[in-house]
Amino acid sequence: MVAAAITDIPGSSAVFDRGFVTYSNAAKMDMLGVASATLAAHGAVSAETAKDMASGALAHSKAHVAVAVTGVAGPSGGTPDKPVGLVHFACLVKGGAIVHVERRFGSLDRAEIRRLSVEQSLHLLMAALR
Repeated sequence: MVAAAITDIPGSSAVFDRGFVTYSNAAKMDMLGVASATLAAHGAVSAETAKDMASGALAHSKAHVAVAVTGVAGPSGGTPDKPVGLVHFACLVKGGAIVHVERRFGSLDRAEIRRLSVEQSLHLLMAALR
């Protein structure tokens, strides 16, 4: 959804390299190089995984900036520690420090959590590009 929001803009092909949809842990490891130890210790929905995803996106592309999103959009899948609505974001500019944001969108429905996640991702990218 983040890639779609960007590539809906005419001319975006001049600045958009690629996007990775890594829904499963295997995809996170295969496509982005997220360590199995990170996933085992912290889980897919964590600051550590989001940061590894952003780093991996830069390492596996020609991009200069990357944003990563991992969370629980619901309506099921939440736990007391990681409830529905918990989303971790990480943004990294090549040569810079990783910025992490944790959002807890609460009891919103899946579509709204996903929409707000796209919005947060775009805010992170815009801030990184300033």
